[in-house]
Amino acid sequence: MKDADALLGELKLERIEKNIFRGQSHFMGSPNVYGGQILAQALDAATLTVPEDRVAHSFHGYFILPGDINKPIIFEVDRIRDGGSFTTRRVVAIQNGEAIFNSSCSFQLKQEGFDHQIDMPDVPMPDELKDSAQLAKKYSSDWPDFFKQFFKMPRPIEFRPTVEYDYFNPGEREPFRKVWFKAKGTLPDDPQTHRKVLAYASDYNLLTTAILPHFGEVEYWQLQLASLDHAMWFHRDFRADEWLLYSIDSPSASNARGFTRGNVFNQQGELVASVVQEGMIRKRRGV
Repeated sequence: MKDADALLGELKLERIEKNIFRGQSHFMGSPNVYGGQILAQALDAATLTVPEDRVAHSFHGYFILPGDINKPIIFEVDRIRDGGSFTTRRVVAIQNGEAIFNSSCSFQLKQEGFDHQIDMPDVPMPDELKDSAQLAKKYSSDWPDFFKQFFKMPRPIEFRPTVEYDYFNPGEREPFRKVWFKAKGTLPDDPQTHRKVLAYASDYNLLTTAILPHFGEVEYWQLQLASLDHAMWFHRDFRADEWLLYSIDSPSASNARGFTRGNVFNQQGELVASVVQEGMIRKRRGV
């Protein structure tokens, strides 16, 4: 079973210059690099250039080209600003001399201020639910081989959807999804590590939520999905190795793009992070 320690090892960066880092990729069932991996490594590269008393509060990234899992990724950090309260970094991920991902990250000193949040949705708790591996075992008898293999791969994040459904044949549904998730195993106490792991996990379940209303007109094997941009805000400290609720909705899909939003709550009902992503969703050519 792949766990949190294995994940941190796979995400680890090698410093090759003051502001230049090298990362490796791991296979996730596709010849292209998983988007959450690049998000986590880019955030980590920026984090390694800021003082330890500042934590990431937001980042915004654009996926430019697919990444090749067989080649290392170079992360170049631009130290844009070191202010009294906020620190800003720009990170470019490079393969074959070309940018495949570009992001801006902002870090902040801990400060006192106003505090409010929306309520967590009323959903079953994770100990009442089946995880994605159990659901795959239940429904996979008529799945195509490529989909079975994808779900058989060991993953460092455990997911428990609040509504049981067949992943490959979900049926036409409203564009809403609520999923509990956490890293398998125990992570270090460092809050930056938990932000990195949440960034990694945040790329799951977004675009597939945008396609839910359209399963009456398309099937999974006909789909072409790709993340285009991804933004994330960290509101409060949390642990990524404890259950978090990902409450996702997709307000719009148009022009071969799906727009999704997600709020992340801990089990105490605290809103710890928010995510927005737009991605390409369209039928594959010739199908």
